[in-house]
Amino acid sequence: MAADITESVPVSPWWGWAPPTPGGALSDGTLAVLAEHLGIDAVAARRPGVLDAAPATPPGDADVSSPALTEAEVAALGAAIPTGTMAQDPESRVAHAAGKNTVDLLRQRAGAPLALPDAVVRPGARSEIPGVLAACVAHGIAVVPFGGGSSVVGGVAPLAGDHHAVVALDLTGLAELLELNERDRTATFEAGVRGPEVERMLAERGYTLGHIPQSHQQATLGGYAATRSAGQASTGYGAIAELITAIRIDTPTGPLALGGRAPASAAGPDLRHVVIGSEGTLGVITEVTVAVTPKPTAKAYGAWAFPSFEAGAEAVRALVQDGAAGDAPDVCRLSDEEETALTLAQSGGRQVELLRRWLRSRGIETPALLLGVWEGSGAEPKARLKRARRILRAHGGVSATSAPAAAWDRGRFSSPRLRDELLTIGVLVDTLETAATWTRLADTHTAVAAAIRGALESGPQGAVASAVQGHVSHVYRTGASLYYTFIAKAEDDPIAQYERVKRAANAAILAAGATITHHHAVGTEHAAELPAEIGEQGVRILRAVKRELDPTGIMNPGKLI
Repeated sequence: MAADITESVPVSPWWGWAPPTPGGALSDGTLAVLAEHLGIDAVAARRPGVLDAAPATPPGDADVSSPALTEAEVAALGAAIPTGTMAQDPESRVAHAAGKNTVDLLRQRAGAPLALPDAVVRPGARSEIPGVLAACVAHGIAVVPFGGGSSVVGGVAPLAGDHHAVVALDLTGLAELLELNERDRTATFEAGVRGPEVERMLAERGYTLGHIPQSHQQATLGGYAATRSAGQASTGYGAIAELITAIRIDTPTGPLALGGRAPASAAGPDLRHVVIGSEGTLGVITEVTVAVTPKPTAKAYGAWAFPSFEAGAEAVRALVQDGAAGDAPDVCRLSDEEETALTLAQSGGRQVELLRRWLRSRGIETPALLLGVWEGSGAEPKARLKRARRILRAHGGVSATSAPAAAWDRGRFSSPRLRDELLTIGVLVDTLETAATWTRLADTHTAVAAAIRGALESGPQGAVASAVQGHVSHVYRTGASLYYTFIAKAEDDPIAQYERVKRAANAAILAAGATITHHHAVGTEHAAELPAEIGEQGVRILRAVKRELDPTGIMNPGKLI
C-alpha cells in the first residue's frame, strides 16, 4: 500500500521532525549499515533507553532571552489580530526559532537556537495581516512569515536585521479551501493550509494537486509557493511554479493580486514569478490558486538496474526527450551506485540477494537503480509503463521487478524521522541538491560527490567514516536535478563539520555551472552564492522590487538577498 498523502504527522517538536516512535525508527537493516559503514555499535544503539531518551535540552532549560517588545508594541500587535492570538512564552518562541536543517536541529537540541522571535503572532483571519504589517512598520519590528517551519536553508530563522525586534507570523490558522472551480480545474486556498489537508479537501471532491515534496506532512501551500518547491512527482504533475495560476500577497505597501485573469497573457512580464520563490522577503502570501487534476485511481511501478549512473542518466534522457508525451513516470528517481548499494544493504533479505544474483548474471556488479511510479486511471499507468519499458531496455536497463519502487512509495516520508534518530546516536546526516543540463550532469554529479567526501575527510579530527549518496529526483527535457545525502560520524563540533561540507559542495556546484539550489530555496545558506547565479544586476533588480514593496525592510531580513 502506498503512503497516505492525506495523513499529517503530529505537530513537530521543536528539536526535530516528529515525536519519536516507541523503540526508535532504526530497522535492523539500518543498524547493520551503520555498523558496517560508520562503525556505529548496533547493539549499543539499540540498548534500552538510548533511542527512547529525551534527545535534546528541554525548552525550559534552553537559552531563552527576554522578549524585546515594549508594552506599547505588544498592545499594537494585539490590536491588529482581534480574532487571533499572540504568544511570548519560551515554548512558543523556541518552536518558531528555526527550520529543519541539521544545523537548526543541532542548535535546538543543545538549547542554543541561533535566534528567537520576540513573539509569535497568529492571525485569525486574512484581513488581519495588513494591520500586523502596519504595526510592525510603525514600530520597526521585523516579520518572518512562518508556515510548516520545514525550511532546510535557514529560511525561517527569526533574524531582526536592522530592527530591534522580530516576530514570527504564524499562518497555520489560515487553512481554508476558498473555492474549487471544477470547470477550470483550479482550487484557491488560504496559504497556511498544510499539504495533507490540501490533498484531503481535494480528494473529497475527486481531485489532487499532486505536489508531494518530502516535507509534505508538515509544509504549507504558502511555503511551497514562497520557496519554488518541486514535489517528488514533479516529472508528472509539474513543480509548484507550474501549478500556481494565481497568487495574492500582502506587502507593507499594499496588496498584490497576480494571475488568474486568463489562462495565458502577454501583458508584460509574469509578476507571479516575482512572488513565487520570494521567501517572505516581499510580503506575506495569503492566497494561492492552483491547477488540480482528477485524483488518480491506479498506479504502476517499475524498477531497472543500469551498469552505471551515467548509463542510467542516458536512459532517462532518452525517455523524456524521445518518448511519447507521458511515457516518463510521475516519480522518476535514479540512484547512483553508492545509494543503490546502501539501499539494498538496508533492505536485506532473500529477495535482495536474489536480485543481486540476477543482476550479476546480466553483467551488472555495481548497479544504479531507477525507480518509476506512474499514476492515472484505469489501464493508463500500465500502458505508459509498457511504453517506457521499451525505451529503458533499449538503453541497457535490466528489470529489477516493481518491488523497489513500491517499497519507496510506501516509505516515502520516512527520511526526516530517520534523521532524528540518527542525530540522537551521534550520526551527522543532511541533504543538498542542485540541477544541471544533461551535458553537464555526469561531471556535476562526480564533482559534487567528491567535494563532499573531501570535506568529510579533511576535518580537524582527520577522516571520519562516511557515506555520500546521490540520485536524480526530477527530470526535464534539458536536464535533471541531483540530490545528495551525506552521512558521517559526528565530530566534536558537528556544526563546523556540516558547514565545511556545505562550503565545499557550493563551490563545486558553482564551478560546474549548475544551480545553487533546485528546490530547497535560498534562505541564509545560499544567499552569498546568489549573485554568482543571477548576476549583480539581477540582485539589484530584486533589491529594487523589495524597496518598492518593503521600503523599511521588515520582511524576513537576511534571506534571499
